[in-house]
Amino acid sequence: MTMLDARRLAWEARTSSTLAVLGLLFLAAYSAWVLVSDPQPWLGIAIAVVVVSTWVVFLVDMVARVALTDRGRRVRFVLTHPLDVLALVVPLFRALRVAGLLRYIPVLRGRSGAAVRGSVIAHALVYAVVYIYVIALATLQVERDAPESTIQNFGDALWWAIVTLATVGYGDTYPVTVPGRFLAVMLMGGGIVIVGTASAIVVSYITERVGAQRATADDQSPSSASSAS
Repeated sequence: MTMLDARRLAWEARTSSTLAVLGLLFLAAYSAWVLVSDPQPWLGIAIAVVVVSTWVVFLVDMVARVALTDRGRRVRFVLTHPLDVLALVVPLFRALRVAGLLRYIPVLRGRSGAAVRGSVIAHALVYAVVYIYVIALATLQVERDAPESTIQNFGDALWWAIVTLATVGYGDTYPVTVPGRFLAVMLMGGGIVIVGTASAIVVSYITERVGAQRATADDQSPSSASSAS
């Protein structure tokens, strides 16, 4: 590890909590923007300030991290951090930073197998919930005023998002605009990752449990007892 890489890691350790809080603030501001039908002028100003300021901070953070990366590996760094890059282009991805707040939960900070698995499950769950929530919000924003739209309120948007993610596809609600269909494609792509992660966690847990039961059975077998005697 070069000195620049060490400085980048130190920068990330110092700023991760701030970015997580800003992600939470962005999520709250964006929710108010979409869900409050007739906001007061002060609320509109506050929302604009939060949205713009979070973008500026995320941009500064990304520029600093690239600058603190070894010159020959900067392109690789950008390519291996797609969510951070997307957070600058697609504001919705800033909300995913809230998962960084999980680091303050003591039970998830251990190094045992159970703690690591719990941390993975907690992060996957937070990412999935926030991802579905922001996609539903964005879809409602672009769909509710469109002609022949079937998504008129947040309940419709959330129902559509969950049904789409579960690959059920009832067809009672669906996007009719180009931005709405683009968001649907993003939801489908994210759904593959979410389902794949959940499957991997379940398989890992089952494998570990089966291995533990086999080890217990081997310890209690007659041959093991006779060897011990």
